[in-house]
Amino acid sequence: MNKRILALIAAFLVQVFYGLNFTFANDVIDGGYIKPFGFILLRLIGTTFLFWIFDFLVPKQKIAKKDFLLFLAASVFGMCINMLSFFKGLEYTTPIHASVIMTITPIMVLILSSMYLKEKISKTNVLGVFIGLAGAIILSVYGKSTNPGDNILLGNLLIIINAVSFSIYLIIIKKLTEKYHPFTFLKWLFLFGLILTTPFGYKEVLAVEWHTFPNYIWFAFSFVIVFATYGTYVLNPLALTQLRASTVSTFVYIQPVIAAIFALILGSDHLNLVKVIAAILIFLGVYLVTKKPKPITT
Repeated sequence: MNKRILALIAAFLVQVFYGLNFTFANDVIDGGYIKPFGFILLRLIGTTFLFWIFDFLVPKQKIAKKDFLLFLAASVFGMCINMLSFFKGLEYTTPIHASVIMTITPIMVLILSSMYLKEKISKTNVLGVFIGLAGAIILSVYGKSTNPGDNILLGNLLIIINAVSFSIYLIIIKKLTEKYHPFTFLKWLFLFGLILTTPFGYKEVLAVEWHTFPNYIWFAFSFVIVFATYGTYVLNPLALTQLRASTVSTFVYIQPVIAAIFALILGSDHLNLVKVIAAILIFLGVYLVTKKPKPITT
């Protein structure tokens, strides 16, 4: 099996794990077992431990001092802002809302690629940006939840911040994957992320009542750390070693499908007309954004 196929499988698995993560994380948070920032800190503690304990499996690479600043930036966007806004957003919105909004990631990656990597954007791409954002706005303003404690507008806004932050992270690590093995920089990214997020979550970690966890919550908690964090953060840069950032980001389309099916099966969310219309607009926008311009003929 060639490296490109393996990269495509890795990108696919990332979205499957993320798609399941919406429901598992939402159930832990909405159930009141762990508050959002506490969950983030525990997520980073567990994943940082896994990266450093398995460090011996990877050939040692010397890191240039100037790159540590890039490591720190990737950590801020990929671990801190990304995770904090995602879990806090899930406290106020629903799994299907969150997964649909995450499909704006390819739009953000395209915009950032044009600015940072100097890639060209066509008029069709621009139209796609506006259509996709229109879908996200409709979902945020008119979407409703059956949970009386939800604040859909605030929750969706936080998920949008999460999507933008994750897009920036993808652009940054694309550069890092060209120079280092993923394990080489990920262990440092998570260590920096752990240090930076500790002030936000340590009180919520201390408040966790572990003895109240039923088996399902233990499983959901473990899945988020092992598969939706450690697994996805290993697989994403592996995919980026063979694929463009814009290609990897388009796999996010799989998330709403996985998240919706799983949430509906477990009864964690429901479909309505607003969600369907918003999803269609976002998918159309994403399609136009990722559509390659036709070559000019004379």
